[in-house]
Amino acid sequence: MTHIRLTPLAESLPANVPFVGPEAQERASGRPFKARLGANENIFGPSPRAIAAMAETEMWKYGDSESVELRAALAELHGIRPENIIVGEGIDGLLGYLVRLLVGEGDAVVTSEGAYPTFNYHVAGFGGVLHKVPYRDDHEDPAALFAKAAEVDAKIVYLANPDNPMGTWYESTVLERALDDLPQGSLLLLDEAYLECAPEGTAPELSADDPRVIRMRTFSKAYGLAGARIGYAIAAPELITAFHKVRNHFGLNRAAQAGALAAVQDQDHLRHVQSEIAAARGRITEIAAENGLSALPSAANFVAIDCGQDGAFAKAVLEALVARGIFVRMPFAAPQNRCIRVSCGRPEDLDHFAAALPEALAEARGA
Repeated sequence: MTHIRLTPLAESLPANVPFVGPEAQERASGRPFKARLGANENIFGPSPRAIAAMAETEMWKYGDSESVELRAALAELHGIRPENIIVGEGIDGLLGYLVRLLVGEGDAVVTSEGAYPTFNYHVAGFGGVLHKVPYRDDHEDPAALFAKAAEVDAKIVYLANPDNPMGTWYESTVLERALDDLPQGSLLLLDEAYLECAPEGTAPELSADDPRVIRMRTFSKAYGLAGARIGYAIAAPELITAFHKVRNHFGLNRAAQAGALAAVQDQDHLRHVQSEIAAARGRITEIAAENGLSALPSAANFVAIDCGQDGAFAKAVLEALVARGIFVRMPFAAPQNRCIRVSCGRPEDLDHFAAALPEALAEARGA
């Protein structure tokens, strides 16, 4: 009888996903959510120019395997060379390629306990060994991350700025100084998915040719193209060239490339979205305060709300919100799991959240 001959590594891995999507939750409950405030999508939408460009794409053609036009536009936007840029299937896809390039079975990788789980998923998938350090004051801790990297001879150190799931961030100078302690031979993977949502002065002033760092950006958040699955990385040309050894050269669809190019060329729309995000963060903070809760300052397109007790209580609040048709998520590691995480939404979405939160808190307290 024929049987599936998985590798020993694949055989050892659980068959799960880092996140349960809202559609899966809707299918399980048999009804749609009233407010989709859990996936950190940009509900304010992409540039109309991006929508038009995608609609007009000749989809019978494969995408450009070199993404020449998009890389040129990104290079002009950032004042660097196209040779410093690789485009991929969102940050998640680029994370997979980077781990495949650098991490073999038994290789050490460092991250924060409770940080972005999809990175951990890729490391496990290639047999790497994850070493985790705790957050400090709801921030990822560069000093602790780099000290652990030196201790275990880490190939990669993962750090998000702004952070997901807490929304906290460091000013550029903090990370610039911290890099002095990055051990030789370790690569800093700087996840900047939410950078366009952050205040001026958040992005470190680093040369794109700096071999110590690879920076990853996305069109899924402020640019509103999560469904297109497209992102990019900035790094020294030697590392960018190495991606061509393992990437899916025709993995990007043509419509995504056209939409991303149009989005880059419409910075006015990006500024409009940034103002909508700022207003929504303010409203979420107000809703939290009206219910006796505190919201953490956020530089992302979501707000972490401290529910004031432990993770079990926050989970009860979350479940009560979901039962009322409000899709939100929460951090999964203590002590950050005392919070729920609410994505920025339109006024009507946040009205639904505001109406459901008092009832959810009452139910959780009663339980």
